[in-house]
Amino acid sequence: MCATFSGFFEVRGVITPLMIDQLVNFPELDDHAIYLAVRMWKSNDPESENHALIEVPTATLSRFVILPQVGEKQCIILLDDVIRFNLDAIFAIFKYDRFDAFTIKLTRDAEIDLDDDLSESLLKKISKGISKRKSGTPVRFIFDHEIPGKFLKYLIQQIHPDQVNSNFIPGSRYHNFKDFLGFPKIGPASLQYEPHAPLPHPNLDNHESILAAIAKQDILLSYPYQTFVHVIYFLREAAIDPHVRSVHITIYRLAGKSKVVNALINAAKNGKEVTVVMELKARFDEEANIYWAKVLRDENIRVIFSPPKFKVHGKLILVTRKIGDKITRYVNIGTGNFNESTAKLYTDHALLSADPRLTGEVQKVFEALEINFVQTSFRHLLVAPFNMRKRWEKLIQNEISNAKKGKPAYIIAKLNNLTDPKIIKKLYKASQAGVVIRLMIRGMFSVVPGVPEMSENIAATGTIDRYLEHTRIFLFADGGKEQIFLSSADWMPRNLDNRVEVACPVYDKNIRAELRDYLEIHWRGNVKARVLDAKLKNEYSRQDEICKVRAQEVLHEYYRLILENNGKRPKLSDLLPRIADCNTNGTLPDVKNFNDLSIETVEANHEKD
Repeated sequence: MCATFSGFFEVRGVITPLMIDQLVNFPELDDHAIYLAVRMWKSNDPESENHALIEVPTATLSRFVILPQVGEKQCIILLDDVIRFNLDAIFAIFKYDRFDAFTIKLTRDAEIDLDDDLSESLLKKISKGISKRKSGTPVRFIFDHEIPGKFLKYLIQQIHPDQVNSNFIPGSRYHNFKDFLGFPKIGPASLQYEPHAPLPHPNLDNHESILAAIAKQDILLSYPYQTFVHVIYFLREAAIDPHVRSVHITIYRLAGKSKVVNALINAAKNGKEVTVVMELKARFDEEANIYWAKVLRDENIRVIFSPPKFKVHGKLILVTRKIGDKITRYVNIGTGNFNESTAKLYTDHALLSADPRLTGEVQKVFEALEINFVQTSFRHLLVAPFNMRKRWEKLIQNEISNAKKGKPAYIIAKLNNLTDPKIIKKLYKASQAGVVIRLMIRGMFSVVPGVPEMSENIAATGTIDRYLEHTRIFLFADGGKEQIFLSSADWMPRNLDNRVEVACPVYDKNIRAELRDYLEIHWRGNVKARVLDAKLKNEYSRQDEICKVRAQEVLHEYYRLILENNGKRPKLSDLLPRIADCNTNGTLPDVKNFNDLSIETVEANHEKD
């Protein structure tokens, strides 16, 4: 047994019980917090019952308390229970001898109303909306299902049930499981992830000039396997290069102590024209982005905000350099935020390029954002809400046409969410025409794969592992010529219609081959991947020991070998087991094997006994 915990330590100094029976107005509950609803009474006097609320102070203390070790056993107790075990000490002045404590949590409406009143700036509207969140309309009330009915009724009456829309949800003893991201690291090393330091990119490691390296060839960064620090160095070099004239960037979410912001400020101090498109409507980061907008403006940096009805979610950096009459532009087009913290936890890609086909159109995106979001045409980039939806639908239709002509026709997509009804309808038509479709979806997925005569050529998997899968990659056979895109957007209505998103074609043949390897490794994953099927079983794609492929671990090794071999890609046959030896998802379609895969489905390969 573990040692019991009756000490108070620092907990007592940071909790303030609210004696709700004595209050005229029930306190406003913070919807980020969890509370213990306490009832106390004297065993010899049931009518002496009193009530209190205690906020569990996870903002200042860890949710987890490590107890003294007993022998070889190490136990951990939740902060909630530390408080429960000490209720007699907390309320000692009342002389009660009986206590109960039940977890409750209130969720408030977090939407910010942006009306069409032009007399008030977007910044002021967002600021007002944030201040109103603390007293926003309650939309959900969760409570410990063991709470006595009389006590629950009392709490509901206090919270005003007419404002909660009757959305009362009985739950468990514990809530706010996001706190478990901070679970203490204890026990043997075998219980913890092996540390993987992000690797440098071979074309940028020890390179004197990142801009010069980009001018020679396009460069792909793959986070978190490769380091985000190259982006910081890219901005820092732009800040001190005497030939750089301007820096443009879109910002959606930043790290708490952002090195990106520091580099932008340094650029402004060095006389560069710096323009930041700051998204104030990034959900739950509004307050942080208002702060950063003020910091940047105080440094004489031009900060512009997105149009009220759209969010700027595209991930763009544009650096403009001029020597004499020659202008060269450099871009970073990414799938994830310019955030050095999440770049260690999220899988994302960033394309660094000086290709005029891309840089010129990135400049057009910034021009559109700067001049009241005017309609703009694009030939190379897919930009929502201008042409992205039409281009995706056209690319899918092209696969349908090629399938009917007997040409190679397949679609491979790796993204977070796929819920757009129009895209899904188009994918079903493609499947019915014989287009082989392979999808890797981490989150929401509204396609029903593997249904005869509807989606029999669609198969899907989803990986949940050490890192959050966040990158978006799209591949279309195009009759054998293959087009590959990186995108900031999922296939969702909000991304295609209500946000400024950017997808870019990948023209460099070496990067295209690398992205194909990336997709193949993920598709072959069978340790942390689930098969997304029509029956919604979503079972793990587990294999025998010899056939195990843990995609994220394989990718770590893949990028380690790339660095070790000065940029040369390793053979996948050296990293993955032979398909013939394993009952796997099979390989992804390509021009060579297309005819063998046209009727293959993942479900067939994972038939259960």
